[in-house]
Amino acid sequence: MTTTMRRRATALGLAAGLLATGMMAGAARAQAPERVLRVAPSADLAVLDPMYSAVIITRLYSLMVYETLFSWDSKLQPQPQMVDRWSAAPDQLSWSFTLRPGLKFHDGSPVTTADVAASLKRWMARDVLGQKVATYVASIDAVDDSNFVIRLGKPAPFLPWALGSAVGQIPAIMRAADLAGDPQRPVSTAIGSGPFRFDHAARVSGSRAVFRRNADYQPRAEPPDGLAGGRVVKVDRVEWHVMPDANTAITALQTGEVDLVEAPLLDLLPALRGNRGITVRKINQLNNQGIMRPNALQPPFNDPRARQALALLAGQGDYMSAVVGDPERWHRCGAYYICGGPYGQVAATIAEPDIARARSLLAAAGYAGQPLTVVATKELAPIGQMSEVMIDGLRRAGVNLDVVWTDWGTMVGRQGQKGPASAGGWNLQITYSSGITASNPMTNVGTNMVCNGSNWMGWPCDETTEALRQEFVDAPDQAGRLAVTQRLQARLEEVRPYIPLGEFDAPIAYRSSLRGVLDSPVIAYWNIEKP
Repeated sequence: MTTTMRRRATALGLAAGLLATGMMAGAARAQAPERVLRVAPSADLAVLDPMYSAVIITRLYSLMVYETLFSWDSKLQPQPQMVDRWSAAPDQLSWSFTLRPGLKFHDGSPVTTADVAASLKRWMARDVLGQKVATYVASIDAVDDSNFVIRLGKPAPFLPWALGSAVGQIPAIMRAADLAGDPQRPVSTAIGSGPFRFDHAARVSGSRAVFRRNADYQPRAEPPDGLAGGRVVKVDRVEWHVMPDANTAITALQTGEVDLVEAPLLDLLPALRGNRGITVRKINQLNNQGIMRPNALQPPFNDPRARQALALLAGQGDYMSAVVGDPERWHRCGAYYICGGPYGQVAATIAEPDIARARSLLAAAGYAGQPLTVVATKELAPIGQMSEVMIDGLRRAGVNLDVVWTDWGTMVGRQGQKGPASAGGWNLQITYSSGITASNPMTNVGTNMVCNGSNWMGWPCDETTEALRQEFVDAPDQAGRLAVTQRLQARLEEVRPYIPLGEFDAPIAYRSSLRGVLDSPVIAYWNIEKP
């Protein structure tokens, strides 16, 4: 073989080797395992409609699958999300908006102003904040597929903040076609325009929900800040593995079977101390608020005296120490708008236990021993723990109880039943609210006391409270809002739409190897990197 031939053979061999190496590398890339973020969520995902239920787990799902026109940053200030640009007229009575280009639903169809109008109208009919916005809105007018105008009857400077709400039933932009049916039936298509697609086929009720990265999603260019900015998804899939047993969830976190626990049982956190592989962190500084919610449509709790009696069954320390033994992680607070929030620093009463007085108030309200139905679950540990304290207090007050322990999904379904317990309704439930929801009279669903039955489960009615809430919205400055809040607090202590049971910490726990977990009003599943 000549020197030239040898050189050609060597070159051919090298090229073949490089080609084979490239093919193997490509095959390795093709076969690389998906980056999967495994999560123990706070509850099972029972409702897929962002405007049908105010429960926290539905809101978290909604923020992954859908988007809103604006989003709250880590300081709860509104920033544009689906909106590209906007302006208000000098008289503040018309606001013009342009959608950012490239917005598409998961089925490939473009997001248009017709979808925006249909979604906002539904939100304004269902959500506590949306209902307040509706009192200002005269019309929502499409200019073309990308531009629309909201016309107001009176100025509403809070409009961008409201359109970015991350509490209650969020103003998610949904396909107009999905909203064309019965408005009282939940939408289950789960076709949004957000950074994740919901995998219907992988869903197992009571066990698993799966979200896949939306490869067609175009994030904003700004860096992420809370729920605002660029929503860049850095994993291929997020899996929620429902673990009703809190010990199981913590064990799974320690062994690496899950990467994150959304709502770890607070009493189990000491077991994680010293474990450098686990991070326990509050992603915002507002605490959860424990809530005892009576059904104000049914006797005896249609009488405010019976609702006042509920505050006397046990002390806040009894409820909170049942949730967590560490006194550093719970706080007594009688403020309806939570002590850690901007409107919680008011004079507030924390009722002390008085069973004799509770009996007297119940009798004055007409209670004569008829059975009352308590619906509760142990799948969300704080609900089960606080329910046990309430049940004990009711029995000591001589109340005849029918206690229904059930799963979380069934409890959520029963919450909407307005009729008597004999027809599938209920008299009392325990729940809790996130701090961002409870902290403002415009977003606290429990203090919405409109008298048309459109408010949150329990449906209390009080026109004086509603007038005060409107005064709050119309107040010209922060000093005026604080003054109204003090009067509102005093009225709420009289009519008792619910009983505040105290506040407890709301940290998350995750594997320390995760990167990019954001400080945020609620947990954001974009920006998280898993090695």
